Amino acid sequence: MPLLGACTRARDEPSLTTERSLPTSTEPILPIPLDSGDDLELAQLGEELFFSPIVSEDGRVSCGSCHLRERGMADGRPHSELPGRPVTLTNSTTLYNLRYYYEFGWFGQSESLESHLDGLIKAPKLMASNWGSVESRLKASPGWVAKFLAVFSDGVSLTNARRALLTFERSLSTPNAPFDRWLRGERAALTPEAERGYALFKSYGCVSCHQGMAVGANMLETFGVMRDYFRDHPSTSDADQGRFNTTHREEDRHVFRVPSLRNVALTAPYFHDGSAPTLEKAIDVMARYQLGRELDSADVQSIVAFLKSLTGEYRGKPL
Repeated sequence: MPLLGACTRARDEPSLTTERSLPTSTEPILPIPLDSGDDLELAQLGEELFFSPIVSEDGRVSCGSCHLRERGMADGRPHSELPGRPVTLTNSTTLYNLRYYYEFGWFGQSESLESHLDGLIKAPKLMASNWGSVESRLKASPGWVAKFLAVFSDGVSLTNARRALLTFERSLSTPNAPFDRWLRGERAALTPEAERGYALFKSYGCVSCHQGMAVGANMLETFGVMRDYFRDHPSTSDADQGRFNTTHREEDRHVFRVPSLRNVALTAPYFHDGSAPTLEKAIDVMARYQLGRELDSADVQSIVAFLKSLTGEYRGKPL
């Protein structure tokens, strides 16, 4: 589940020079553009690569093994269990709308989608491969050679494979959520309860971490701003150390990326360890540990209604 509360570790947001036109809004949350301007032919090739085990060294897993279409591009489990690999350290997060992210990985390991993808290809407990090896396997397959020649005049290359995967990942945009339509002036798109939930979301301070187009994914924050979460929930998992695993700096212990709330109703369970099975539970924990509040059930349900209004459309169809 994304972290809610006052955030102090935001990085400057890079310029979205690749987007055609970004909508303006007086609200802290921006609607996702309806037209992302993607190269659909290239994205289709990248999609086939994404769901093919050819990208892994042993040919047993694909990128799609942890990111399932029917689970909001997450996988519905606290931790992913992949053939021939140890159980993953952290919960799989959605890949929808990651073109609008500025932090990647629960620990903020990568500051760009490119470096994030490179890291996953090399990760010994995931793909355990490298781009040169991926290129060799693709060149050895007449079927893949034909697919690449249909898109690239120079056919298979590691540069083209990487470009195709990145194009597909950037194409995972989910515009036209009820809340987006509300932002664009369609006031009937939100129920009164969802509107109340959004008002609470802002007044309680949740929006200080969850704003912008992705409704998050651009900040790093301590899990447990107002109360010590890990004292109350002791664990021996290295995942609980957060960004400390990446930087080994004491000030980064228990610091995590604030994830996007887009389509969050589809991606249970929540938190880095998948310990919250429902949105209600996640909101209750976040209110207590990030905001220092105890919310009544009516407020929780209103915020749930707002969060559900962030579920968008993919390729013109509701998720």
